[in-house]
Amino acid sequence: MSTAPLDAKSTNPREGGVSFPLSHRLLRALFGIVWAVLGVWLPAPFNRLRRLILTAFGAKLHPTAKVYPGVRVWYPPNLEMKAHACLGPGVNCYSMAKIVLDDYALVSQGAYLCGGTHDIDDPHFQLLAKPIHIGTNAWVAAGAFVGPGVSVGEGSVLGACAVTVKDLEPWTVYVGNPARAIRKRNRDRFLGEGRS
Repeated sequence: MSTAPLDAKSTNPREGGVSFPLSHRLLRALFGIVWAVLGVWLPAPFNRLRRLILTAFGAKLHPTAKVYPGVRVWYPPNLEMKAHACLGPGVNCYSMAKIVLDDYALVSQGAYLCGGTHDIDDPHFQLLAKPIHIGTNAWVAAGAFVGPGVSVGEGSVLGACAVTVKDLEPWTVYVGNPARAIRKRNRDRFLGEGRS
């Protein structure tokens, strides 16, 4: 099944046309119903059921990955979570393109991972899907926004309510809108006392 957006020149979504093929839209609709009934509202201890639903719809989730209540996943086949990766309560995972969370990557409550945008110079407003990668031991804090095509480097931190549309350097702490680097994270201390 194709996951790429359709050509806006042909489908004219600005006037009600579609942006994705029918099979893609049907899978999203079916997932939305199942997720609303069985997944999104269940308390935190039902993580295994949420993981089961997501994998049944094509997500690639390590058995230790955690998906908390209130998480919204736009298209499960584009979600990959490795060992101990976590999507916190109320995260919006707008997975128009692949979104990958490496080992121990943490996305806190209310954060937004946005894998889609538009070509603002195109008269047809072509939809563009761009992947997001959250590195090992990286932390996207509460209410932060990660834009399309961004790579959050290993061990980096995007502070609460910060906004990034550019790649984040490994083991660096970022805050603000737009996000700016404020200091290096103590990698040796973290890896020496924590997980490696």
